[in-house]
Amino acid sequence: MATQAIIDFAAGAVGGVACVLSGQPFDTTKVKMQTFPKAYRGFIHCFSSTFQQVGIRGLYKGATPALIANISENAVLFLSYGRCQDVVRYVCNMEKGSNLSDIQKASAGSLASIFSAMAICPTELVKCRLQAMLEMEASGKVASGQKSTVWTVVKTVMKTDGPLGFYQGLSSTIVREIPGYFCFFGAYELCRSKFAQYMGTDKENIGMLPLMFSGGFGGACLWLVVYPIDCVKSRIQVHSLAGKQEGFRKTFMGIIRTEGITALYSGLTPTMIRTFPANGALFLAYEFSRKFMMEKVGV
Repeated sequence: MATQAIIDFAAGAVGGVACVLSGQPFDTTKVKMQTFPKAYRGFIHCFSSTFQQVGIRGLYKGATPALIANISENAVLFLSYGRCQDVVRYVCNMEKGSNLSDIQKASAGSLASIFSAMAICPTELVKCRLQAMLEMEASGKVASGQKSTVWTVVKTVMKTDGPLGFYQGLSSTIVREIPGYFCFFGAYELCRSKFAQYMGTDKENIGMLPLMFSGGFGGACLWLVVYPIDCVKSRIQVHSLAGKQEGFRKTFMGIIRTEGITALYSGLTPTMIRTFPANGALFLAYEFSRKFMMEKVGV
């Protein structure tokens, strides 16, 4: 049991690294468009403007906290996913180790996301603030010319809000994760099942490309369902830098009232472009590293 938990944790961490390295520029573009939708005409304009102003480093702004966030999120997520599958078996009166249906696995993933939300919220707050710092300075919400690094953002949060300041946007994160990861794991497992059925094999042997496509499909389903919630979360985490920000419900209604419902979908294009390489890499790295470790220790 302990060995399996360690393997799930380590494989999730490897998947998190692969996810960030393959998708960070698109994530940076997404956060900028979510928090300052009127500053850019679209994805290409945001991407090219960032590149022209600060170069490739600007597109990887926040990569350090993103790595920490994704490693911690996916390590906790996949560790909890394995344990939550046991909970689902117990609730459904199934024998230990028996195979779960795709819906049951989706339910386990949804339950596991509550634990990963606690792990990701602090690092995602730092990441989002770093990614949108250029726009915050340009809009006059914060003083310009300040050095923005992971450490300066952490110090600012600690100084102004204390340790609990890192959990601004936690309710939005949990509201996003629970339905999002039901769709994420459900779509991933369903897609693998269909590939296995079509190829006449089991889900573990469908090959690299079908596995990556299944991961990307799962990610696409997640973002289509929860994107407006993620937009609200980003607003709360970034704009709270300039002072106290309203909670989830008031921020959500404020965006609709002043900017319209389309503002909640600002940045969806880079997100959908990012989801296939990033989530494909995530599941590819997770499944192959997990399989490798299990073979090595004989689990």
